[in-house]
Amino acid sequence: MAIANNISTKNTNIELSIQISLSGLSFSILNRDTNTIVVFKAYNFEKKLNPIEVLDQLKQVFVKETVLKGNFANIIIIHDNDLSTLVPKSLFNESYLADYLKFNSKILKSDFIAYDTIIENNSVNVYVPYININNFIYDNFGAFTFKHVSTILIESVLQIEKESTSTNMYVNVGDNHFEIIVINKSNLLLYNRFSYHTKEDFIYYILFTAEQLNLNPDTLNLVLIGAIKENDTLYNMAYRYIRNITFGARKETYKYLEKSPSNYSNFTLLNSF
Repeated sequence: MAIANNISTKNTNIELSIQISLSGLSFSILNRDTNTIVVFKAYNFEKKLNPIEVLDQLKQVFVKETVLKGNFANIIIIHDNDLSTLVPKSLFNESYLADYLKFNSKILKSDFIAYDTIIENNSVNVYVPYININNFIYDNFGAFTFKHVSTILIESVLQIEKESTSTNMYVNVGDNHFEIIVINKSNLLLYNRFSYHTKEDFIYYILFTAEQLNLNPDTLNLVLIGAIKENDTLYNMAYRYIRNITFGARKETYKYLEKSPSNYSNFTLLNSF
């Protein structure tokens, strides 16, 4: 089993990041010497799988993608699921990991529970990683780093909003879920994750969150990141109710060997290095 934040050092400046969910996986390879993303690929599954099936898909990708057989200085695995919760560091006790999760997540007694420290807002992110994925990566590479997707997302948004004096709502869109992060004057006001099936689900949760936080849709600053484009179905639905919509941008200076993705897409994977 891998140990969080324990990175093996090899004679290479090539780094690998893999993001795993039940709906798909993506990976990217960074050459630190040239500051270049040399590989970026994504695989979407035809349906939502279980962790055992996801591991089978990952094994197939490793067989197909010969670039994954190299040596890497750093490897990070990003676990993308809804089994996480934030705890203020002042209240955190490692002995009660399951207690933090059981109120808003369905967990089993056999689940391995991990946590990440989010320095930017002095909190701890408690979550359930896909332990079978961790074991597979460890068997292939040895020690590596793993984090929850929300850790990277919250850290990245807080860094972007570090000097902000306003209130901004970020929405990170996935294929069947999205995260909402609300920042008020550079402080994290809210983080939550929602499943959606229709454009009506999408706007409902955004407007409901705004209502709960007393944010006026007429003046709300909505920042979109992830799998969304201007004038697509989700964007047009949001624009019917919210006028102040912009697209975010990753804080990166990487070059890309091939065509680069939009600067607001694949937000967590490409911010993980």
